[in-house]
Amino acid sequence: MTQVRPGAEAWSAEGGDVGVLLLHGFTGSPASLRPLGEALSGQGYAVELPRLPGHGTRWQDLGKVTWRDWAREVIAAHERLAARTRQRIVAGLSLGGCLALYLAQTRGDELAGLVLVNPFLELKHPLVPALGVLKRALPFFPGVVNDIAQPGQDEVGYDKIALRGVAETMTIQRIVREDLRMVTQPLLVFTSRRDHVVPVANTRLVLDGVSSSDVTHRWLERSYHVATLDYDAGEIEHETAAFAKRVTS
Repeated sequence: MTQVRPGAEAWSAEGGDVGVLLLHGFTGSPASLRPLGEALSGQGYAVELPRLPGHGTRWQDLGKVTWRDWAREVIAAHERLAARTRQRIVAGLSLGGCLALYLAQTRGDELAGLVLVNPFLELKHPLVPALGVLKRALPFFPGVVNDIAQPGQDEVGYDKIALRGVAETMTIQRIVREDLRMVTQPLLVFTSRRDHVVPVANTRLVLDGVSSSDVTHRWLERSYHVATLDYDAGEIEHETAAFAKRVTS
């Protein structure tokens, strides 16, 4: 069994009867959301922060899992949270935002709301059409890790991307994009103006595609992609807690 890197462990906290499920991004780890989880726990929320399969160990492990493995872990973490709470919201960073939308599409009546931070719903790259061939010939691409403006922060992610993992990411993204209209829950979306990983167009896909009538969009002016570890982290923590309180009251 591959050892989990220090800081990349799954994390959970007991709390009251309202829970928050936190989902990290592709090639990242729970470290990217741990401060948010601790802040919410400090305000009395129960928290589940799972480690998605293939993450937080070795980059090669991302080539051994499928999007279904990620979905199963998300559902299992939600069920653990549901066993001890009355109401829940889900918050996701990057690909975690895509998985949060997937959970809303499949378990919609069990969620009171969604919080998305720089959601990642579409990969556009000149080499994407050749991915089917490339993933057999090349094991990895250079990764993009720690896109964070604030010095000294570490999401404990991979500096290499397994191409088979990229293909799985594209599959779950397509599934979620096709059924965005099924998302009806209240929605809070944070978008960094300077994101070097996920184009802002991904946020527009969400805002234009969901059926939610209660939608709040916030621009983050001081943060890059991993905004939950960046200069605007305090704003995200404050607004997420307020949103959770409002939609579960």
